[in-house]
Parts: sequence; structure tokens; C-alpha cells
Amino acid sequence: MTNMLRKWRGQNQHENEPLDHDKMIKELRTAIGPLSGHASKFCTDACLRRYLEARSWNLEKAMKMLKETLEWRSNYKPHEIRWHQVEKEGETGKVSRANFVDRFGRPVLIMRPGKQNTKTGEGNVRHLVYLIENAILNLPEGQEQMSWLIDFTGYTMNATNIQPKTARDIINVTQSHYPERLAIIVLYNPPKIFQALFKVISYFIDPKTYLKIKFVYPNDKDSIEIMKSYFDTENLPSEFGGKANLSLKYDHEEFSKLMIEDDIKSAKFWNSDDDTNDHCVTPKPEPTS
Repeated sequence: MTNMLRKWRGQNQHENEPLDHDKMIKELRTAIGPLSGHASKFCTDACLRRYLEARSWNLEKAMKMLKETLEWRSNYKPHEIRWHQVEKEGETGKVSRANFVDRFGRPVLIMRPGKQNTKTGEGNVRHLVYLIENAILNLPEGQEQMSWLIDFTGYTMNATNIQPKTARDIINVTQSHYPERLAIIVLYNPPKIFQALFKVISYFIDPKTYLKIKFVYPNDKDSIEIMKSYFDTENLPSEFGGKANLSLKYDHEEFSKLMIEDDIKSAKFWNSDDDTNDHCVTPKPEPTS
């Protein structure tokens, strides 16, 4: 084991020699040992690749990160969270899956800090974890990432109950247990007062994740170009500078129906013995009648 780890840390490999990524995925699978049940279904080749990418293809670091995630998933059981358990957190629509996708077909999570409605840090984290799992469940074929669009409309420091500790917990969970799942994080029209909070929490953000964060402001030329590069303006709601006549008004009853349907889909997938070779948690299509 020690020799294997040394080899892929580059100690026995010329620094200019390209890494054999497929071989490293196999090495990581060997390193983590036999898996069963949920862990086996979670650890697809695509999943192992994301952990290796997140740790710059350092086998030892990727193995440590993956084992920590498997332990977290075993204890936290994110795949077993159901909508009725987090529904109260979602009543105001502070986090929801958008009814549009980005330019690359990736699902979009819309976050509205100005609609914060609870004081429970753990409740906020659990609600977000549920929606991340839901977004992964709905990834299109061949896609592994999602986009976050954080809308600061109505945000004030007094209106929100999100504390720096909760923000750190959210950052820790997403960085540690959902590596390479985020394509871009758009901070849409953040007020100056938010910059102080961002300066605090930015110390806890991984440098690779930090580069994915984009500050976007209405009527700003550079911001408009950023939005165009990540979103098709024909499908983007006008609230975000697009041309689509899509309503972003959150309908809790309709969204709840959608989540309950997805809970059934999720349960079928995780309780199935079928193998999956694409996403970590992408279910196979239901047969059509």
C-alpha cells in the first residue's frame, strides 16, 4: 500500500510524464478496499475521478477525502433525507431548483438569502444537502455538475439569520463531500454590506472553488458578458437579465409535489441492486408504457 501511494504521489514517476487517469482510478478503488451497499453504488468511476481531480490527482489525498465522505454519508445519510423532513426550511423558497438550466444543460439551484426563514443552522445545512442530492439525481446524461445562482434581492444583514458558522458548515460540506459538483457560483447583485461577510467566509473557501465565484451586477457590461457565457439569455428569466418570460415566483405547493415525486425516484435508485456506471447517483430511466 505504501509503495502504491508513493508511486502515485509522483515519487517514482517523472514529473513531466502524463498521469494515467484511468489507472489512477483503479488504484484508488483498490486503495479504498471492498465496498458494499450504498458505498458501492456511490463510488462509481466517475465519482472516484472527481475526488482525484479535487486533490490534483494525488492518490493519498483523494483516498483520505473519499473515506471521510463515505464515513460522513454513513452517519449523515444524505440520500435518506426526504422532503417532509426539510419542507419547513423551504417554505419561503430560500433554496430551490430552477425551472431552467444553464447553457450547458446543468441544473441550477437558486438561493435567496433575503428569504431566510429559520434560525437553525443544522436545518439550513440539511435542507441544502437535500437539494444538492436532488439536483444530482436530476443531472442529464453525461453531466456531473450544477450551477448556483444566489439572488440577493431583498437581502439585508438584519433580515438574514445565516450566521458565519452556518456559512462555514455549508462550505465545508459542499467542498469536502461534493467535490467537482459546482460549475459556477453566481452572486447576483450582492449589496456592499455582504462584502464584509464574504471577506470572512472566503478564508474557508478552497482556491479552486473561489475561482468559480462570480460577482454579477445588473446593467454592468462585464457582468452581462459573464451571464451570457454561462446562460442562454433566451431561456434566462428577465430578473437575471435574460429575455425569457419565466416566472421565478416560488410556489411551495407545486415545488413540494415535484420533490415528493423525486423522493420516490431517489428511494428506488438507492434501494436498487442495479449497477450504475455514469453519475454517482443518477437513476436509470423509468420504462415507458
